[in-house]
Amino acid sequence: MNAILAASLSTAFQPVIGHAISIRPLRADDCEIEYRFIAGLSLETRNNRLLGGARPVTPEYAARLTRVNYPRELALAAVVMLDSQEILIGVARYALEADGVGCEFALVVADAWQGRGIGTHLLERLAGAARARAIPRISGYVLSTNATMLGFARKRGLRLQRVPGDATLTLATLDLALPN
Repeated sequence: MNAILAASLSTAFQPVIGHAISIRPLRADDCEIEYRFIAGLSLETRNNRLLGGARPVTPEYAARLTRVNYPRELALAAVVMLDSQEILIGVARYALEADGVGCEFALVVADAWQGRGIGTHLLERLAGAARARAIPRISGYVLSTNATMLGFARKRGLRLQRVPGDATLTLATLDLALPN
């Protein structure tokens, strides 16, 4: 990723909780904080994020997640400095679909940081980046039992529809050509 793109995607905000949070592109050297982030998710959050959670959390898995093919993907990290250490507290990502028209997105916020506006900031930055690339929509799969994420999506104007033939999944879609 070039420096201009990285700078345009980086931002900071001060949520109600009093910590300065930065949103920046995820980097290959974030492997260790990505591993700690995933390993630190509760079983429920991991299950909801990984659509079943059966995938083992290994350093190799974390390394794969930090190797982002920026021409086709985007991964944004929400980080905070605690005790002079950068801590990953949320990740939002998208990957272009095979047709190159839309993209699939995913979003997860660490349990202790949920409900504080971090997911909203991540989704806004992700949607803004997709909009800047003229991607007309982003869609993500949500477990139909994940009431928190379904409520989050509904509140932010994403269209929800059941996945035909799979009652366990709901597709959440944000049309980027429409004003939010």
